[in-house]
Amino acid sequence: MHASDVLPSVPTTTDDALAIFDAAEPVETDTMIGTWHGAELPTDHPMDGLLAASGWWGKQFIDAETVHPLLFPTRDGSALWAMNPILAFGGTDLARVAPAVKEASFVTPIAATRRLWQTGKSRARLRTTRYRGVDTATMQYDQLPINDVFRRISDDAVIGAMDLKGSPKPYFFVLRRDESLRLV
Repeated sequence: MHASDVLPSVPTTTDDALAIFDAAEPVETDTMIGTWHGAELPTDHPMDGLLAASGWWGKQFIDAETVHPLLFPTRDGSALWAMNPILAFGGTDLARVAPAVKEASFVTPIAATRRLWQTGKSRARLRTTRYRGVDTATMQYDQLPINDVFRRISDDAVIGAMDLKGSPKPYFFVLRRDESLRLV
């Protein structure tokens, strides 16, 4: 999936992405229940390209207490598996290290070592929080200082702003509802 599959024009700066985000309607937490395919919105954020380089597929919201924030496709592409974000990002200053690693592809190494990264446990939860003056659905990582805040683009698409502690500006992505693959 690409951001252009969800947005009529893809922003290229933080200000442009914030304009789209701020103009979008808030999201109720119940709306997020389901499986969502994701894509980055490149806005010259230090993390731009990191999720694509990892092979990230999307997110799954089972209920408000059971969220898988990092889904990846199996090697054969027939299913999805959930990565434990603390193993991948714990203790890492993502905004600082991302520019150095995003040029490489980690799809094959991550797939080859899936059993080390995979988790069957929920690693985030869903709440309503106030962000930029609006109450909206927010995914809160359990063990990381990260909140993904959502606004509605359409009935089956949202724009997300990752509020990452220590980053002066949000990192943007889009999600489109996609129930075509199951979690293993």
